[in-house]
Amino acid sequence: MPDQDPARPTLADVAARAGVSASTASLAFSGSGPVAEATRQRVLAAARELHYAGPDPRARSLRRGRSGIIGVVIEERVREAFRDPIHIAQFDGIAEEIGHIDAALLILAASPAHPLGGVKAMPTEPVRPVTVEDAPIDAAVLMGCTPRLADSVSALRDRGLPVVAIEGFPAEGVLVIEQDNRDATERGARHLRQQGHERVAIITLPLDAAHHRGLVTQELLAIGSSATALQRLEGARAVFPDARAYAAAGSYVDEGRRAALEILSLPEGERPTAIIAQSDLLAVGVIRAAEELGIAVPDRLSVIGFDGVRVDGLWPYELTTLEQPAYEKGRAAGRAIVRMLEGGEAEVVAFTSVLRVGNTTAPPPAG
Repeated sequence: MPDQDPARPTLADVAARAGVSASTASLAFSGSGPVAEATRQRVLAAARELHYAGPDPRARSLRRGRSGIIGVVIEERVREAFRDPIHIAQFDGIAEEIGHIDAALLILAASPAHPLGGVKAMPTEPVRPVTVEDAPIDAAVLMGCTPRLADSVSALRDRGLPVVAIEGFPAEGVLVIEQDNRDATERGARHLRQQGHERVAIITLPLDAAHHRGLVTQELLAIGSSATALQRLEGARAVFPDARAYAAAGSYVDEGRRAALEILSLPEGERPTAIIAQSDLLAVGVIRAAEELGIAVPDRLSVIGFDGVRVDGLWPYELTTLEQPAYEKGRAAGRAIVRMLEGGEAEVVAFTSVLRVGNTTAPPPAG
């Protein structure tokens, strides 16, 4: 197959139709030079007549020495990542900043994705997925830099690419955008303590790479690799050291409901009077479970979340939560990438969450 389709119009064809030089036509498209408005409109009209969409982006990439693509590396499957409003907000923030250098996002899974149930693969022959080792990217943002991403980090460093992580454990050659997960959760826990709560349970985000679900044991903590989940657990136990914790398999409402049904199955005198959920979606699941069991929130059960996202259908509840600046975290990561691609040095940025008290927390029931 030839590299150039002879039927495809070229910039030279457009220039000839408009009666200008090829360089003038190029400037008219890019908007980067002194071209009269009338001339620019004549060039664009000629392009429309010839059905010319613009200069080939591949040629532009070769001239710039860049692909114009920033990779975002995630651990879960893409469809799971887009169920999380925090991820979406961070994607938006990154895209906002890299748009200033005319770059786009490419989402990469750190490990091969599992086949999607009910989806027929096309083509049927195995296709090698694009990975961090060979993706045509100029830089990468890691969503949660856990040890599971060590191979990805190493591959990116070997390629000499700038790497920024949004939260996660520190790694050599990786700039981390930090979030006060431990301190923020401790503030939320102290709010419950000040309300008078003593029996408190915790529902965590996935702690390990396999997303084990259930009671958090020492064995599970030993293989825990999620910095976010571990830091938030540490913050809660700084105030309630004996609090039992249950790991969810993801930041989903149904996972919060599942864990809460188990937690709240205890007799009333033994069950917790408050639950700390490590995400707002998990907290909503707790409220749904309480409603099913006839346990009034907050009169008989207080619930606190983390994130500060909008959850539809939550009325009449206004969730008590730790509001984090997810969009701004994405923008900080994007700014760091832009700075590094321009040859400068980016600085570590640390964000603070704000306790927002709603109507899902109250003093525990008397007795």
